[in-house]
Amino acid sequence: MVVLDFEKPVFELDAKIKELKNLNTGDLGIMEDVKRLEGKRKKLLRRIYNELTPWQKVQVARHQERPQTSDYISALVSDFVPLAGDRHFGEDLAITAGVGRFMDMTVAVIGHEKGKDTEDRIKHNFGMPHPEGYRKAYRVMELADRFSLPILTFVDTAGAYPGVGAEERGQAEAIGRCLERSLLFKGPIVATIIGEGGSGGAVALAVANRILMLEHSIYSVISPEGCASILYRNPEKAVEAAEALKLTARDLMHFRVIDEVIEESLGGGHRDPAYTIKSVGERIRAALVELLSIKDLKTHRNEKFINFCRNYTQQ
Repeated sequence: MVVLDFEKPVFELDAKIKELKNLNTGDLGIMEDVKRLEGKRKKLLRRIYNELTPWQKVQVARHQERPQTSDYISALVSDFVPLAGDRHFGEDLAITAGVGRFMDMTVAVIGHEKGKDTEDRIKHNFGMPHPEGYRKAYRVMELADRFSLPILTFVDTAGAYPGVGAEERGQAEAIGRCLERSLLFKGPIVATIIGEGGSGGAVALAVANRILMLEHSIYSVISPEGCASILYRNPEKAVEAAEALKLTARDLMHFRVIDEVIEESLGGGHRDPAYTIKSVGERIRAALVELLSIKDLKTHRNEKFINFCRNYTQQ
């Protein structure tokens, strides 16, 4: 496991526990020492993760072993059929989209995919979609509307890819079309921020009736490094920028940007992915059940964002 700087004391305890377990020959004294150290480790993890700074939250949200869209699909969506291509330019592996079964109903699923290791991350462009990725998402939204399918989205991107080619092929227009399609969609949309939610690249998949967010995820108009470069003229001030951006789940819940914070496993979702994925599945299920009782979901979604804008301008 990749060890973050503030997790090093836990890593040291893990090493001691492993060493004692390897030495154990049935000695009760050794077993008691193991239990004592495991209790100490649990308390230490709880204390560290209860006191994370915004910048440390950014590091956890970007952890490469954190569950990704493909992991949620594998665990929560059965009979998943991936759909490829935007019917204009090509395929973009930074966006995973398709149709499958969730909660005994057919749903459309769209999410960012960052990749696991270096080779995989390059393949998925580090989860930063090109315009064809967003046009693929748009195509799946159209399909879902035509067949009255709920949409589940999983947000995990630093932002849309800012390269010259992406801009030439209409990056802003492709994102705008996703926003428009989401607002016009007649059925329920549940968005879950599972890692990093960055800029318009994240909002393109987050215009939803319910916006859920894992407790150690982040959601912001710009990355802390980008903010530091623009406002402070110094990218090394990313720590200060992370504090100023108010990008944590607690901050966003306070500002009513999101609807619910989902608890992760102790020590972050990367330590126990199965627990985190199960928690997300349960909250998505509850959100869908609630939304399916609402008659006009399009109006419900539009009013949600209109009211958010109105509340923001009044502050």
